[in-house]
Amino acid sequence: MKRARIAWAATLAAVTLIGVSPAVAQARPQPPGATGTAPGQADELPPGWRITATDDGNTLEWRAPRRIPPGDARVEFRTADGPVGVPRPDADGRTFRLPLHEAAVPDGLTDLQVWSGGRRLDERGPAAAERPDAAAPRGPQLPPRLPAGSVDPGKPGPYATVSGEYALDSVRLPGFPAPVEMRGVVVAPKGATGKRPLALFLHGRHATCYVPGGGENAVTIDWPCAPGAQPIPSHRGYLKDQKLLASQGYVTVSISANGINGQDAEVEDAGAQARSSLVRTHLARWADWSAEPSVAPAAVREAPRADLSRVLLVGHSRGGEGVDRAALDSLYPPPADRDGPAGRTRWTVRGTVLIGPTVFGQNPVPDVPSLTILPGCDGDVSDLQGQVYVDGTRGVSRGKALHSAVYMTGANHNFFNSEWTPGQAQAPADDDFWTDPDERDPVCSPGSRTRLTAEQQHRAGATYIAAAARLFVAGDDRVRELIDGTGRRAPSADPARVLTHAVGAGRGTGLLPDGPLKVTGGRLCSAVDPDPRKACLDENTPGSSPHFARWWPEREHGRRAVALKWSAAGTPTRIRPDKTVSLKGAKSLALRVIVPPNSTGTKLDVAVTDAAGKRVTLGTVRADGLPGSGRTASYWAQELRVPLGAAGRAGVDLKRVAALELTPRSRTGQAWLMDAHAWRPGTPAVRAAALPRVDIGRLTVDEGDAGVRTYEVPIRVSGQGSGTVRVYVMDPDTGATTHRLVTMRPGHPGTTVTMKVEGNKRYAWDKSSYVLVKAVRGAVVGSYVGGITARNDDPMPKIGLTPVADDVTEGQSLRWRVSLSEPADVPVAASLAVVPAGDRPELSTRDVDQEWLRAMYGEAPDRELPLSGLEFFSLLGVVPDGALSAEVDVPTVRDGVAEPAEHVVLQPTDQEGAPDGPPLTGTVRDAS
Repeated sequence: MKRARIAWAATLAAVTLIGVSPAVAQARPQPPGATGTAPGQADELPPGWRITATDDGNTLEWRAPRRIPPGDARVEFRTADGPVGVPRPDADGRTFRLPLHEAAVPDGLTDLQVWSGGRRLDERGPAAAERPDAAAPRGPQLPPRLPAGSVDPGKPGPYATVSGEYALDSVRLPGFPAPVEMRGVVVAPKGATGKRPLALFLHGRHATCYVPGGGENAVTIDWPCAPGAQPIPSHRGYLKDQKLLASQGYVTVSISANGINGQDAEVEDAGAQARSSLVRTHLARWADWSAEPSVAPAAVREAPRADLSRVLLVGHSRGGEGVDRAALDSLYPPPADRDGPAGRTRWTVRGTVLIGPTVFGQNPVPDVPSLTILPGCDGDVSDLQGQVYVDGTRGVSRGKALHSAVYMTGANHNFFNSEWTPGQAQAPADDDFWTDPDERDPVCSPGSRTRLTAEQQHRAGATYIAAAARLFVAGDDRVRELIDGTGRRAPSADPARVLTHAVGAGRGTGLLPDGPLKVTGGRLCSAVDPDPRKACLDENTPGSSPHFARWWPEREHGRRAVALKWSAAGTPTRIRPDKTVSLKGAKSLALRVIVPPNSTGTKLDVAVTDAAGKRVTLGTVRADGLPGSGRTASYWAQELRVPLGAAGRAGVDLKRVAALELTPRSRTGQAWLMDAHAWRPGTPAVRAAALPRVDIGRLTVDEGDAGVRTYEVPIRVSGQGSGTVRVYVMDPDTGATTHRLVTMRPGHPGTTVTMKVEGNKRYAWDKSSYVLVKAVRGAVVGSYVGGITARNDDPMPKIGLTPVADDVTEGQSLRWRVSLSEPADVPVAASLAVVPAGDRPELSTRDVDQEWLRAMYGEAPDRELPLSGLEFFSLLGVVPDGALSAEVDVPTVRDGVAEPAEHVVLQPTDQEGAPDGPPLTGTVRDAS
């Protein structure tokens, strides 16, 4: 679908010139369950949407039917064909605005949608009874209880614990106007000798301030807190996890990031770099204190000295993306002008734990081991995009680091943090998996047999954090079977049902559908593609897959899987890579396979063929679907292993495997193969490769008064060696996206991206281009998005409002003229709120043309109301680009009732809805 900035002008002009009125109205907020269908003309905005005029230009605004608590997933405006942009939230928690100059705009506005973390916000979710697989023979069932592992990392250790807090001077971070706090809560082992490993926790994006006793309406996400408000202590929400680790001998600190949460809506990367800088600034202080304990705060002096060569980073939600970036920045330093005061690296990050993380950049650090917890009932980051921290590392570097995904059935997003948990939190908190009492979700509504309680969830989370510490930091390989897909459980996490899979840890390159290969009997599908013939999962399928979570481009290249679908047993799917794969020395072939949620008994025979054509059936694997509903991301790959012994006995050359064959033995079904790897026991040592680092910048320039200038997007490459990245370029005029593979090395970015800027003296919106980059092989990416912004440097024309017909007889139209002091290159709008007429009789919903009212408001109410009684009702007088004026109409009707003159008052307003000039009054006199 073609997108173009000019489409806004065309659409607004059409709305201005067609139909019964040249005005655009703000429709009423949608109640729960309402859909985003536009009334009336094709070019009208759907209910809940409007265009608002501001001093800086026009914005596309959506108002939610209810308050949306601040969360970690970004709210995004989209159409069915791709993203429009990321709006900024208002303080009321319901209003979201996107400046039109930042929008990639469709040809029409009838299909606008609001999404967050894979969940649509502007309509009710699928009915509770709707199952992801219509042919599934059962409802949601818990996964089977796995055998216990040989060790249980959730058991407390031998140490008592000691706790305290520190507060240091705030720090300045690039791109953030207000300083960011330096606060931490320390929990440490009491009586432990010698240096102890350090675990640092970073919370995610949550509300920042509250007024005690004020309820949820007194909760905000600004910084600093307003007078009378208090900071929400999100950093104290991991005390249970900290105490467990401290009892096992770890020094722990959980740091506060409210100052980032309150400002990250204004930065392009949603605060990832700032969170990294904050984490590393704390680590730098801990390095100072370890070297000279006498200068440390009291809470730190009471703890054993920290060993900065053994650091575990734990991040929740946007904090997960922050600690992943901190691990990357610790190995491959960011540009100095984008970093905080952390300085040189004096620590070694041994691993990360990422809890329900965001991954807006989709460029995980490949050579630092990770464990990603995916909450099966996450209502915030509900697409479980954190799966990319596993999938996105394949083939990028050496593949020695273990990257584990831990799918926790029945866990939501918030309850891993006690300060985000109702009944435990100091400030108002809620269950992020919102439940409609009339349409309970069969998997995730509280009380469902598959849903965990807050206490059960937090205990399970603490257990797997401790598992990561014991494997990544302490090097206890016995823990690996709990997190690498072997199929063992940690009893301390009971009754949580947890499934795991992993990549890396010496599995080798393996067979990746992302690379060149040939598939017969199945379909090579794309993770993100608007074409249902190419997409792995049809967008109309209830539920979703973490493996196919969207990034920025509407069509992403290089993310694929093999789709199998059969109606009879025995039809094989053959996968032949362009190069042979070595399985020599492996114990098993590990397949990561998705089957539909709630399905049961999928069986696949697995066979391999070597380069000489010798074939052997290795065995049969079986999988049941995860419990799922239309609101869950349950199309998740399970690790299925088949021993390689049969290949040795048959004389198959495992050094040169040329093809993999999967033959279904169940009668009907579907499956998706994510990859296949050689598996062998053990956790190899990890040494980070010397790789080049790529950072994309944004250049902002004035358009000027005349002439055409060409500017180049800043691309910086640092580090060592050369590597391959995929570069996406989004055209600022058409919205079309192109991509190319580029080899980059320090000093030689390998490509240039330019934008032409034409100067003039007429007002317009800023114009931005976007460049995105993703690591493919032998490189890492820091700042993944940038481009060029041509800043409008011409003043907005002055707007005048004059009556044309403001005293009429019923049956005629009230009319006002919106005029400009000079023409503009974009539509210019005046917002006119309908306000009470005081003690005078007021024009009602029955006094105006009903088709006009439905077109302007989305419905014609059954009962008669004054126009000012319609919630958030306003008109927008839009002057098309190049024009000097337009008119706003209110068409009235004759009602045959003798009555006094009636009035309507239109109050010009600014972006915040505050009065902006004198009101306009229209009078309608009786015609009888």
